[in-house]
Amino acid sequence: MGLMAKMLRKESLERYLQQDQRLAKTLTAKDLIALGVGAVIGTGIFILPGTIAALHSGPAITISFMIAAVVCAVAAMCYAEFSSALPVAGSAYSYGNIIFGELIGWLLGWALFLEYMLSVAAVSTGWSAYFVSFIEGFGIHIPHAITGPFDPAHGTYVNLFAMLVVGLIATLLMRGTRSSTRINNIMVLIKLGVVLLFIGVGIFYVKPTNWQPFMPFGVSGIFKGASLVFFAYLGFDCVSASAAEVKNPQKNLPIGIIGTLIICTLLYILVAFVLTGMVSYRELDVANPVTFALQVVHQNWFAGLISLGALAGMFTMMLTMTYSSSRLIYSIGRDGLLPKALGKVTAKHQTPTNSIKIVTIVIMILGGFVSLDQLTNLVNIGTLVAFFWMSIGVIPLRKRKDIPNKNGFKVPFYPVLPLISGALCLLMMFELPKVTWIAAAIWFVIGLVVYFTYGIFNSRLNND
Repeated sequence: MGLMAKMLRKESLERYLQQDQRLAKTLTAKDLIALGVGAVIGTGIFILPGTIAALHSGPAITISFMIAAVVCAVAAMCYAEFSSALPVAGSAYSYGNIIFGELIGWLLGWALFLEYMLSVAAVSTGWSAYFVSFIEGFGIHIPHAITGPFDPAHGTYVNLFAMLVVGLIATLLMRGTRSSTRINNIMVLIKLGVVLLFIGVGIFYVKPTNWQPFMPFGVSGIFKGASLVFFAYLGFDCVSASAAEVKNPQKNLPIGIIGTLIICTLLYILVAFVLTGMVSYRELDVANPVTFALQVVHQNWFAGLISLGALAGMFTMMLTMTYSSSRLIYSIGRDGLLPKALGKVTAKHQTPTNSIKIVTIVIMILGGFVSLDQLTNLVNIGTLVAFFWMSIGVIPLRKRKDIPNKNGFKVPFYPVLPLISGALCLLMMFELPKVTWIAAAIWFVIGLVVYFTYGIFNSRLNND
């Protein structure tokens, strides 16, 4: 078989379904929504509405969130159709293998590495900072040397709590999906409780005069705000990574993906509405706008609860993303593009323990020792690459007569909506700075080197 034929050879749905039978099917639509909300609603809900309102959108940030939600909604519908038609582990990686061939599938998997692992590592450092601040409120002081990345010039050598929280999450995941889902559901309820409590308390301090002028930066400010808050929605695609472990995936996966987006959109808009009504948008360019607004209206007692909600929000995000990372690595190991030991599933808990361990080690090293300030934009481009291919991929998916999806979800207004979704993803990518494109190009070149020196020679698809 020639090189080009190997790169373009497509995986069969039947083989994936057979191999993924080793994973326990325990997740319901409620669990999937909790996973999705856990990934999407993080500390951003306590920060983004204030800072972006102050700098770009003003009170019209509510419209910015609506526009961003529309962009995400079309991509979400494409994901929903894929997950309904192809209920297998690996999300866009596996979908790409089946629809476009092995090389595109590998590159989509390589892009998802960026979204999942870098985002967890970055959030673990934020969780560590919040946790250290939280326990200092009780008079417990942590040595500065263990609270940051390896940077002797500034007196830090390791971010110990960032590593410990990732290790705790890995331990939960290795106990099985049902066990970790229970913990996630509880943490999501805590997080939602804090957000709803802020909305319920803050609404009584809203002054309509704070919404004037409503569009101080004009229409361009609204769209600039939309391009920035778009990334607040990223994470709903993690729901599709659990497809092989879902009961009745044709029904529950679309509910999980679209339900996540609806709930998160409502929460973002309500928080932005209340926040800009409590305090003038001009005063919200601070690191903690929600806490600041509560202090302005003399509700200082609530600041501790906001910290608790932020800790819960970051924990659920890390749990969901680490879970998705491990399923991605499992899928690639299952196909032989990475060492096959990563594709093994334990008999006791029916989880891919080896892939969880590898993901955990990588994230702990990044979160514990590396400064991630310059790398987080890579999360955005990696995600948008996957969104683009999933959007246009709906068209060849519909044409595949060997993939039945009679009772599953289908994107409306086909093929116009998938094409619009792909165009919007490209538009968002071109909004990213040049340095991000350069870093992404380097990352994908490394991915191609790994594929052509190891993956293509060990691929189960090609060797079979």
